[in-house]
Amino acid sequence: MTTPEPVPARPRVSSGAAFFNDDGRILLVDPTYKKFWNLPGGGVDAGETPRAACVREVREELGLDVPVGPLLVVAWTAAGPDGKLYFVFDGGVLPPDRQAAIVLDPGELAEHAFVSPEQARSLLSEPQYTLLAEVLRARAEGATRYVELAGI
Repeated sequence: MTTPEPVPARPRVSSGAAFFNDDGRILLVDPTYKKFWNLPGGGVDAGETPRAACVREVREELGLDVPVGPLLVVAWTAAGPDGKLYFVFDGGVLPPDRQAAIVLDPGELAEHAFVSPEQARSLLSEPQYTLLAEVLRARAEGATRYVELAGI
């Protein structure tokens, strides 16, 4: 009797950006299809890199065509049958003119706000808040972090 070959995992992949204002507050968005707020971003399409997906999602969701900086966090979560990988890039500080240029995709987002980490706690799910804490730590340390989370 032969042992069956293991089937490789095919995790879902998402990508997002952490944008800040001059006061160090972070940009969060309120999806119309979820209970909790999020960082801007979304799913990576077939054949697309996480960075390209991040740029595309920011353009689609916020109406901003901006470059993204270095990778801050890669998070793995047990969401779904094969898990999920989430890439978060540093969007940097958005100057006031870029903040004023944000136009939300009404089919996806109800609102947006720049919030402090303390304010974010009440807007994000517990796993998303843990992810945000890792993003802030990675940005402060200037190093990419890898984390495993319960679910995003």
